[in-house]
Amino acid sequence: MTALFALATSLLWGLADFGGGLLTRRMPALTVVAVSQTIAAVALGALVVATGGWSEAGPRLWFAFAAGLIGPLALLCFYQALALGPMGVVSPLATLSVGIPIGVGLFLGERPGPLQAAGIVVAVAGVVLAGGPELRGAPVQRRALLLTLCAALGFGTVFALIAEASTTVEGLFLALFVQRVTSAVLGGATLYAAGRRGTAPLPRQGLPWQTLPALTLVGLADVAANGTYATAARLGPVTVAAVLASLYPVVTALAARGVLRERLRAVQAAGAGLALVGTVLLATG
Repeated sequence: MTALFALATSLLWGLADFGGGLLTRRMPALTVVAVSQTIAAVALGALVVATGGWSEAGPRLWFAFAAGLIGPLALLCFYQALALGPMGVVSPLATLSVGIPIGVGLFLGERPGPLQAAGIVVAVAGVVLAGGPELRGAPVQRRALLLTLCAALGFGTVFALIAEASTTVEGLFLALFVQRVTSAVLGGATLYAAGRRGTAPLPRQGLPWQTLPALTLVGLADVAANGTYATAARLGPVTVAAVLASLYPVVTALAARGVLRERLRAVQAAGAGLALVGTVLLATG
């Protein structure tokens, strides 16, 4: 079940990142983050009320609060990097985030078996190959690289925090709600501050209402991915859950290939294949 939930995480995050990157090419990244996180917070609030999640309030929610502060900053950096593109490069580089939850898992005493250890190495190598060749080909701006590295650090920290934020399903809903409310408040405050400084937080013609469905999907997919990852980390080793969840760049790269016609080189296809082999090793180990 750990593998199933972690792979669902990679699918959801991959699609959310692709959608967020596309939206950021039409409006400021801060607007995309703030609006999508607010929509997710409203949906989670209704879910918490429906499931009685308020009864699970406790000290662990501080982990969710911290994740809510770090998450939107990481997303902001990541969406800006995706907008600079190419997505097939930026997204795989963000998998460096996997190092943080793996390190936490090892520190807590987790020791993957031989097949799982091999799967971790193969999967990470595959994801890196899926984006690495473009570093010498299509130009990758230094700003995009720096933004991606900052995003990876933030994502890895959120991975570790959200895995510790709850021990029950109802508690998970509440933790994700606290995380998203924190993110929405931080994003709204930043938008307001940007407006006060004279920086337009919205496109000149205002928020394109036709983008609301896409913003909703991005926000809900992102929060659902957090939920499936937390479940995967609770059911099995964090090291395995983190690596399988980190396969989301393959989804983003394939979506960019299918929709934007970004070229997928032979070595990138081989990297995607290695990532799948690593997935099988992790799931069977």
